[in-house]
Amino acid sequence: MRGRKVTAMSECRCRRRARSRMSGRQLLLLQAALVGGAITALVIKEIPGIMRELRIFRMTGGPGANRRYP
Repeated sequence: MRGRKVTAMSECRCRRRARSRMSGRQLLLLQAALVGGAITALVIKEIPGIMRELRIFRMTGGPGANRRYP
């Protein structure tokens, strides 16, 4: 039995053939969960500013105040 010469290329081929531990569907679900968590954190962080803007909007008369504030 002859021993094979191990090169970087053959090692790479072996690694590429091996199955990964995570399927494509699991990876997509993980990415969706991370993006959803980031968006949720951003919205929660911005809630005080949104509330302040809504208060200012109500004080200026809302959408019907176009005649008073050009």
